[in-house]
Amino acid sequence: MCLQSQKAVAQTQTALEIMRKVAIFGFFVLAAASVLAQTTPPPATPALTPTTPAAWPIAHFASTKDPSVQKAFQILNDMIKALGGDTYLNVRDVKTEGRGYAFYHGQPSGQGNLFWRFWEWPDKERVEFTKQRDVIELFVGDKGYEITYKGTATQDPKEMQDYLRRRDHSLEWVVRKWLAAPDTMILYDGTAMVEQKLTDEVTILNSTNDSVTLSVDPRSHLPVRKTYSYRDPLDRQLDDEAEVFSNYRLVQGIQTPMSVVRHRNGEMTSQRFITSVTYNNGFPPTMFETKGLTYNQPKSGERK
Repeated sequence: MCLQSQKAVAQTQTALEIMRKVAIFGFFVLAAASVLAQTTPPPATPALTPTTPAAWPIAHFASTKDPSVQKAFQILNDMIKALGGDTYLNVRDVKTEGRGYAFYHGQPSGQGNLFWRFWEWPDKERVEFTKQRDVIELFVGDKGYEITYKGTATQDPKEMQDYLRRRDHSLEWVVRKWLAAPDTMILYDGTAMVEQKLTDEVTILNSTNDSVTLSVDPRSHLPVRKTYSYRDPLDRQLDDEAEVFSNYRLVQGIQTPMSVVRHRNGEMTSQRFITSVTYNNGFPPTMFETKGLTYNQPKSGERK
């Protein structure tokens, strides 16, 4: 065989050897990839947001894509769960007993009053004062009365206005009515120190451009404070109202604040210590009815 033929054969054999080695290497690479694919777990999927019952007043916010609204929704969702979930949302009435104190310029005025409060959703309330329980404030809808040994008088117009404002901004009213409305907005406001606690703040804005801000403990998910502002009808100045909730206890499946403090423009105005609470008592209709003839209450500043 000539020299050129021998070189050609050698080159051919070398090329075949290289191809064989490449094929063997490729086989092992594919085999290793197959084994790796079988042994490596699939990437973890993001945690799903806890489901919210369709009957809950915040359910219509669940599909939002806005990060601020989604964060606010999650905080409110956890808050309602912490308060008792369906049990809390389906409370029909409450009976509370305790002692209340009034404050003026941050100082207590008086020795405090015993009280018995009977509340029925949505707008009936009866509060009895003194040991004899012979002074009664009664509110039904948008009407208020004061019942004493003198008879039944219509509530003072200014006090009635203050009461209706507090009722319309109460936690029960905001959760059940405001949040359920389709045109209500919710926003996450970040964190704030409240009562020496770092809280998450959520603002709830209704269709009339009225708002309430809730400060919620991120660990217990319970509301610590509720704040809102309003313009005084007389001097047109903007006033801030706040309620601080503390000393929660579980009563009939509902987390209940046993201490409630009210503030106006940063000054304490009243404090309530609750000693007994019962839910869903089933009050008789007569609990919220007036007795005898009703006369008009003298206006503020007039002699009674």
